[in-house]
Amino acid sequence: MSARRFRLWPATLAGRTALVLLLSLAAVQVAGLTIHALDRIGLQEQADQRAALVRALVLYRNVVLSQPAERQQLVADYGQRGGMRSTILHGVPRRDMPPLRPFLQRLLRAEVRLVPIPFALRPRPMLLLGGEPYGRLHVAMRLPDGAWLDVHVPLPPLRPWDSPTFLVAFLLMTAAAAVLILWATRRLIRPVGLLAAAAERLGRDVNAEPLPETGPLELAQAAHAFNTMAARIRRFVADRTFLLTAIGHDLKTPITRLQLRAEFIEDEELRARMQADLDELLAMVRSTLEFGRDVATDEPLSQVDLASLVRTVADEAADLRPDLAPRVDVTGPEHLTAAVRPMALKRALANLVGNALKYGAAAHIALAATPRTVTIAIEDEGAGLPPEEIERVFQPFYRVETSRNRETGGTGLGLSIARNIARAHGGDVTLASRPGGGLRATITLPQ
Repeated sequence: MSARRFRLWPATLAGRTALVLLLSLAAVQVAGLTIHALDRIGLQEQADQRAALVRALVLYRNVVLSQPAERQQLVADYGQRGGMRSTILHGVPRRDMPPLRPFLQRLLRAEVRLVPIPFALRPRPMLLLGGEPYGRLHVAMRLPDGAWLDVHVPLPPLRPWDSPTFLVAFLLMTAAAAVLILWATRRLIRPVGLLAAAAERLGRDVNAEPLPETGPLELAQAAHAFNTMAARIRRFVADRTFLLTAIGHDLKTPITRLQLRAEFIEDEELRARMQADLDELLAMVRSTLEFGRDVATDEPLSQVDLASLVRTVADEAADLRPDLAPRVDVTGPEHLTAAVRPMALKRALANLVGNALKYGAAAHIALAATPRTVTIAIEDEGAGLPPEEIERVFQPFYRVETSRNRETGGTGLGLSIARNIARAHGGDVTLASRPGGGLRATITLPQ
């Protein structure tokens, strides 16, 4: 039951708002129609009883204006029409039903004046019994000679919904209200969707266009707050990136001086060790500058054939490692177009393919696409990584010492750069150990 209710409850804000408004409209209509039906019942009841009384008064008029010898025949002819039962009694009629409600008594007695009966002949004593609950009106009126005219007039059943145009009007009104509710809801909720889309764009590109600060006051305030937040994020990223690249750039000069001075060291072993340390330090500085450049990139998005880009990266990696060229292969569609930053994405792919060749002696690249995402998987044939190291290796300058030490190269920034580039596209980079051995790096990009 709960699962069924969950399916009936819309997932979107527009759907939920429209459903609540439609249910509220239905509740208001039911209440209004109920009130209308009750009023219609009261009016119909009064009209039916008034018509029944008029029929009885018309019969009374004909009786009192006729000759006494003709009365019985008149009652027999006219007083039995349309379901009426009329008799002339010489005694007080039997009260077979309770009297009408007082306000109906007053209303119907006033109707006596509408029938053209001479004042002297108008009925003085009058009994009004029964009513709608009994399906008939019992009217007893005393004749001038002392006898009583006893009339039973059937009352038609109440039909508060008996209207040829009611159903059509109700359906047209409901349909028009539903269309207006759906249109207004979608129009009012549209800025919320624009805000979500702007947040998605900001996740892909920190320099995305700001939201227009228009519309209702609350939405304009929300757009202004979002634009302010985006500006602060851009300023924070720019400050951190500038600090990182400035430090890396300033370190290059003293490192170069130290390299020159190391050449004057007479001890060859000490000179070689110092040169190796300075080379590694310089590589770290260059990687830091590259990392900062990737974070602060302003390369525009463009439609690129990812299949050609992946094959270009694979060919360049095979040229750099001719001994491992047979173990570099690409599978997937011949052509696959997506909006990416080609230079940045090529750098990310080059880092991942280079790592696969360096630490796994192979790079099996598989390109695939779904209606919403593109995945590029790079598999190697190395020893893989322990589960607790899967996420740590994405930290800047972090290296798994057992396999990725200084002798085997690397500064610990390659995976960080690749993940930053993928996340700047709105995607991600993940690592997973293969069941048969080796590591799989997967780049996911939005289509």
